[in-house]
Amino acid sequence: MAELETELAAARELSVPALADAVEAIGFECTRCGACCKGSEADPHTATVFPDEVRRLAEAADGGRSSAAGDGSSADADGPLGWRDVARPMPFGLDDDGSGETFEWALQTAPCGDCAFYEDGPDGAGGTCTVYADRPLICETYPFSVDVAGSTPMGAVVESVGPVRAHECEGLGRDIDRPAAEALAETLKRRAVRELEEAIAVRDVYAPVGDPTDVEGGVVVHDSEGAKRADGTRLPDA
Repeated sequence: MAELETELAAARELSVPALADAVEAIGFECTRCGACCKGSEADPHTATVFPDEVRRLAEAADGGRSSAAGDGSSADADGPLGWRDVARPMPFGLDDDGSGETFEWALQTAPCGDCAFYEDGPDGAGGTCTVYADRPLICETYPFSVDVAGSTPMGAVVESVGPVRAHECEGLGRDIDRPAAEALAETLKRRAVRELEEAIAVRDVYAPVGDPTDVEGGVVVHDSEGAKRADGTRLPDA
């Protein structure tokens, strides 16, 4: 069995009660500080989003939110969101000028570097996710991730209990009740499985596209649905 398939099998066997035990042991309560949604112009917010999550967010969000995106999105103030209002090519692996090939999508950012769907509260405190009910799996599970067969974590790990890894967040160490821990554990398992299913699909459909700079915008994103331009449209031969 290939390595990714081995990891997927391991993810599907994860015990939700054991994950919940680990979450309880670490402890967590969201303080609504907004740190996980914020970035800067020099270091924009980066969170992985799957293709179907992009479409769901585009359908769920109203056109007024498109003004947050800073890349010349296609949606107007009264229309539905376009792909680029929701997502951008994952920058990791791209050249300094933003061209090249990448294998994931990231949530779109505002000009300040924050997530495009984050709104600061009064005086910059108590921020709000404007698409909370439809937020991606990575946002549902932060600040936790799961170590599946020695997988590489995204971001520094500040604490680990069993397979559960905790990443920097001021809400760590706070009491969490059992139902909340179990709900989070269930979502953590679902995310671990989904990430590996996506990785396998990307591997299986991947095909070289030649020189990415020949593509409009100079970037190609390979996801589970094939090779795409930065606006989410499929390349003709993909």
